[in-house]
Amino acid sequence: MSMSDRLDPAALKKRLKTLEAQADEGRRTIDELKSRDALKTQFLSNISHDLRTPLAAIITHAEILREGMLGDLNPKQRDSVVGIVNGGQQLLDMIDEILTYVRGESDQVALARNEFSITELVDQVRMLNQPLAAKKRLTIERMNGDDLPPVYADRDKLKHVLGNLIGNAIKFTSDGGRIWISFARRGKNAKELVVEVGDTGRGIARDHYELVFREFAQVDASPSRSHHGTGLGLAIARKLVELHSGKIWVESELGKGSRFFFTLPLNPPSD
Repeated sequence: MSMSDRLDPAALKKRLKTLEAQADEGRRTIDELKSRDALKTQFLSNISHDLRTPLAAIITHAEILREGMLGDLNPKQRDSVVGIVNGGQQLLDMIDEILTYVRGESDQVALARNEFSITELVDQVRMLNQPLAAKKRLTIERMNGDDLPPVYADRDKLKHVLGNLIGNAIKFTSDGGRIWISFARRGKNAKELVVEVGDTGRGIARDHYELVFREFAQVDASPSRSHHGTGLGLAIARKLVELHSGKIWVESELGKGSRFFFTLPLNPPSD
């Protein structure tokens, strides 16, 4: 724009109208994106609920057959029914993960904080995952934490976070590997707890550190990938940790395992 244009009221008025039109277009684009995002969230919620009910019924009836309540099964029949139950439960877990994500996106997730032992919760999650670890001859070890004071947090939400991190460690660690959970206190008066879940698995490239926490993201997104899921687990874990005013991050190197960390308050906030 020349000096004469800047001083010309007509040119200034024309320029102002152009800027206003661009601003209006920007607002319309933002509104459209918000609308699409809301539709996506509603669609995920609806389809997940619609899938969950018949799938739960399939699992229930398969469990009835597995337990022999309708008559004895031969070994091949029982193996087939066990496959139905396991596959159905895996799908149900994925649907529940989507519903958890939808509730988080809709700000429907509220924390029910109380004081509890983080080490007891870790041991519970370890025991729940022990059968999966045993199939791959993995060890899951809690390194320390017997002297920790209670944390002030939502127990169920942290169980979800720990279950995801330990489950991922099992999934991506080769047979005979090792998984560990450890704790460290930091911050003023050591009132913040850092929880580490580490493994000797295949590791994550540095340029994928942020990608693994994105919604629906897969480091290996090819149809032939060996591990399947919704791509929501770590995104949900980050949401739940951040609701506690904490942070979650990863340190890793390809071929040398991964270490996931998240922080928690050890005490209730002072009034």
